[in-house]
Amino acid sequence: MSDVKKVNGYLIKQLQTDAWWVLDSTDEPIAGPFGSEAAATEVANVLQDQPSAPVRKRKNNS
Repeated sequence: MSDVKKVNGYLIKQLQTDAWWVLDSTDEPIAGPFGSEAAATEVANVLQDQPSAPVRKRKNNS
């Protein structure tokens, strides 16, 4: 296996033979498998984190 590569805040890692994955900062796979490191890198270059939904405040009816 090869070294881990960081692209656009994501990790590119070969988890199996001929299977490259895009991982988040906690090593959770988020995209893949890809047939090459170049393909995984290309996807990681265009990924964007989505902000969390705003927390809604509960209305207290008392």
